[in-house]
Amino acid sequence: METTTTSPKPLPIVKGHWLFKNALEIKAGMIEFVQKYSKSYGDIFFVNTLKEEMVIINHPDYAKHIFQDNNKNYIKSFAYQVLRLFLGNGLLTSEGDFWLRQRRLAQPAFHRERLQKLTESMIESTDKFVDKMNENAKNGAEFNMAHELNGLTLDIVSKALFSSDISESMEKVRTSMDIANDFAFKKIFEIVPKPMWVPTTLHQEFKKANSNLEGIINKVVESRRKNPGQYHDLLAMLMETKDEDTGETMNDRQLRDEAMTIFLAGHETTAVALSWFYYVMTTRRDIEEKIRKEVSEVCGDSPVAVQHLPQLKYTRMVIDELLRLFPPAWIIGRKALTDDVIGGYRITKDSNVLVLPFQIHRLPEFWENPNEFIPERFTPEKVKEMHKFAYFPFGGGPRQCIGNNFALMEMQVIIASTLRNFSFERTTTEDPEMEQLVTLRMKNGIKMKAVANA
Repeated sequence: METTTTSPKPLPIVKGHWLFKNALEIKAGMIEFVQKYSKSYGDIFFVNTLKEEMVIINHPDYAKHIFQDNNKNYIKSFAYQVLRLFLGNGLLTSEGDFWLRQRRLAQPAFHRERLQKLTESMIESTDKFVDKMNENAKNGAEFNMAHELNGLTLDIVSKALFSSDISESMEKVRTSMDIANDFAFKKIFEIVPKPMWVPTTLHQEFKKANSNLEGIINKVVESRRKNPGQYHDLLAMLMETKDEDTGETMNDRQLRDEAMTIFLAGHETTAVALSWFYYVMTTRRDIEEKIRKEVSEVCGDSPVAVQHLPQLKYTRMVIDELLRLFPPAWIIGRKALTDDVIGGYRITKDSNVLVLPFQIHRLPEFWENPNEFIPERFTPEKVKEMHKFAYFPFGGGPRQCIGNNFALMEMQVIIASTLRNFSFERTTTEDPEMEQLVTLRMKNGIKMKAVANA
């Protein structure tokens, strides 16, 4: 399938309710909506939510056109205006020359060699998590795995970003992040938008949470300015890096925005993915056993360390397959700056274009038995043959997630360290339900027990 620029056709339109258009169906579940209507409307179609008119894209070629081939024509969509309320003008939400400058300033901090230096604190946090699971196993305690993983990944990203400077504020950070995430989802899918000056409970709770987060981050930045010291965390790297052309460094506001972005993107997405991993393992003990065997062969009796990660090849394949079926960033929005043509269809200026990695990752044209969990899809040979945009859990093109390597290393460390010690059993027979928020969370998490390996 090719993107063409000749004889553009009008987009197929999904007919909806005479008053609410497609709004109610989409609010009930965007994934289900796209799966339903792509069967009859194909790979690209137009929908109306009253608040926004949108084009749904459902093919890797079209995703490639938007994110790579003609990426300069597509800026972040309306949903990112909501995220900007608490992420500010960080890498996730900024545009144009400012984004490019920030990306160049931040990129060195995320080079693989630098990230490897952060794995010590990552492993230290994971070891404490393993100790906690060991106590749970001894006591037969039930716990919410999603909640525990959220705490672990927040601890990891906090230490990576700020060393131990916010250890006393962790619970406040965690609660505030949850409030901000819930706020973003509700505002994005609000059928009748309310201005932020309207004193609703949602707005007031968000403003308080956002103020808490800003206060914590600003306090650390201010302290570092006064006492630079010897720090080896991401904040230190971001403060030290200079623009090659001007010699300028990031100001306090830029540091705050990038720190807030790393906070949200760096812990929420990884915790969500891992929640789905431990659920899948309760249904696929064969895969769990293969991971455990690989970890034993690679690490022996030694603790999991950074030098082991490249050798944990099967574990990495499992992670890739996990991110195919349960991509935390399950939906990505863009807005067209000028008229365009995709797949022979006219995309008018200012159109909001939505791409669902969740749906594209499951297209039968590109994936055999698309709903089955098969890690062997990601052998090096098969990856070479794969359409680059049939699988893009971290986005694609110039704006691919800057923290993808950090997240992959983190997941390998956590999975290897936990499975070598435990299996996890569900304490309920009900399968978890997907909650389509900013990320693809588990609704109410998942209750489990840890069982120590014999």
